[in-house]
Amino acid sequence: MASGAVALVFASVAVDEPLTDWLAVNLGWTFRGEAEAASAVMEVIAGSMITIAGVVFSMTLVALSLASSQLGPRLLRTFMRDTSTQVVLGTFIATFVYCLLVLRLIRRAEEVEFVPNLSVSLGVLLAVASVGVLIYFIHHVSVSIQANEIAGRIGKELIQKIDQLFPEEIGQEGQPGKTDLSNVKFIEAFDRDAKPVAADKDGYLQSIDGGALLALAMEKDFVVRLQRKPGNYIVAGLPLLLISPGSRVTDDLAKEVNSYFVMGDQRTTGQDIEFSVNQLVEMAVRAQSTGLNDPFTAIACVDLLGSALCRLAARDMPSPFRHDCRNQLRLIARADTFVDFVDAAFNQIRQYSRSSAAVTIRLLETIAVIAEFVHRPEDRAILLLHARMIAQGAKEELPEKEDRRVVEELWQAVIELYSEPTENLR
Repeated sequence: MASGAVALVFASVAVDEPLTDWLAVNLGWTFRGEAEAASAVMEVIAGSMITIAGVVFSMTLVALSLASSQLGPRLLRTFMRDTSTQVVLGTFIATFVYCLLVLRLIRRAEEVEFVPNLSVSLGVLLAVASVGVLIYFIHHVSVSIQANEIAGRIGKELIQKIDQLFPEEIGQEGQPGKTDLSNVKFIEAFDRDAKPVAADKDGYLQSIDGGALLALAMEKDFVVRLQRKPGNYIVAGLPLLLISPGSRVTDDLAKEVNSYFVMGDQRTTGQDIEFSVNQLVEMAVRAQSTGLNDPFTAIACVDLLGSALCRLAARDMPSPFRHDCRNQLRLIARADTFVDFVDAAFNQIRQYSRSSAAVTIRLLETIAVIAEFVHRPEDRAILLLHARMIAQGAKEELPEKEDRRVVEELWQAVIELYSEPTENLR
């Protein structure tokens, strides 16, 4: 936006004289002051814009500090990636740069006087627009730091990632059943002939270029078995993957393979859906701490997790076997399962909410809702297991008899739901 302001200065000066006359004749509005007046106007706008930009930076830092202390430091990326805040800051900085450059072009009376009237008029318009942007930003900050708003933003991002990655396709999965059984037989001999490719640096695995890895496997005619998945912390020297036949592995190949694995100092949501789950879990756990004691935020996080799990339960989990265009097995991935996501979503919240009747009840209600979407026996088993642990924890920790009775009734209702045939649940 600042670069655009520089370009706008040169463009407005280039067409200043003809456009100024046209605006004056047809609209009757354009700046017609002398050099001193034009300089004063630009100085006032430039000074006020840089001052307001400082205020906006301060407000942003306050919001970041509040989010970090109350909701968790891993949520800061949602503020730093906020397009509205970036546009607001860009508007003030661009207006400041614009006015500064226009001020430099104004020549005084002792020289050959030059006043870019159109440029000054545009500066005034930018200042008026900046006032409107400031009003919007004040409202935006007051809304964006609300816990439910932040949780809702993460929940929407989680659902978008589920829609994008499940089922995830790297190559072609092949047909289930017989094809997968033949792959299982192949795996029995895989480890004997495979050779590992070690990671060349430490960090969190943020993403894998599966398409490039599959193309390399086709070009070099080998099979890859991934040992790590996005979200794992990688230690240099440990194997990233296995390649069979092992004779294909060379130093150059290992270097090329490592280039397909993006590492960083923190987890991201690109291919790591569990990270978004963990963010909602962190909000729910912090909300139940003695310092905050905010069960309503925890309940909102449970609702959003339940919404995501409902969608995930209805999806087919991707096969770990990836084939090329000739239906030749090329890659064996480490795919997440519904069981993994249920454990990530419910374990910590269940452990920290044993003494909270409101959160415990909402957990059981959410599991009852998910029952309408599950269709795999293992999914039903893990949800029933978590419901049992939630009910057992409430029985041990809740002090009020009536609260324990409500939890017991919900637990029995969950048992009835999950004991029905799968077709009835659908």
